[in-house]
Amino acid sequence: MNRNSVLVVTNTSVSVALLTIFLFAAGCHEAYTPRPKSYFRIDFPEKTYIPYQSECNYRFDYPVYAKIRPYQGPDAEPCWINIEFPGYKGIIHITYKTLHADLATHVEDIRVLAYKHIVKADDILERAVSYPERKVYGLVYDIQGNTASSMSFYLTDSTRNFLSGSLYFSVKPNKDSLAPVIRFFSEDIEHLIKTLTWSK
Repeated sequence: MNRNSVLVVTNTSVSVALLTIFLFAAGCHEAYTPRPKSYFRIDFPEKTYIPYQSECNYRFDYPVYAKIRPYQGPDAEPCWINIEFPGYKGIIHITYKTLHADLATHVEDIRVLAYKHIVKADDILERAVSYPERKVYGLVYDIQGNTASSMSFYLTDSTRNFLSGSLYFSVKPNKDSLAPVIRFFSEDIEHLIKTLTWSK
């Protein structure tokens, strides 16, 4: 190899090195734009409801994609049930009480239960329920934020029956990823409320 060949190789190497440094430096000055977080798309079933028939003193329609099972906890009482959504790790826990001039006590119990989430909640919105033709009255608590329960409610005829419920998910609370799921099952709670009747 002669001297001219060495110079050509050296000049080519220097040129490649300078070009690499220039491109790297130019790339470093570009503004970085972070991408927003994204979540998996969730496919929901079609809304279809069937009547819930039981020996208890209440009736309502529930979705065909749910399973109703008796509540098995240590504090379980007759007519307490879970409406389970296995594919979504969701559950509506339903309790029932026969009133004995103690309506105010049960109403306060549900209010306290809902506001236990105030520490982590962004907001708690209250909405009254009133269907005089069916003697169904109550209150819905829309609990917003990263909380264990996203919705609680109670329904009563004010004299004999008191039913309450709460929506839970057995996953770490994340209001962004759970938002579409909460909306979907909140509609099922609304349907339950609109179809609730008392047997006596």
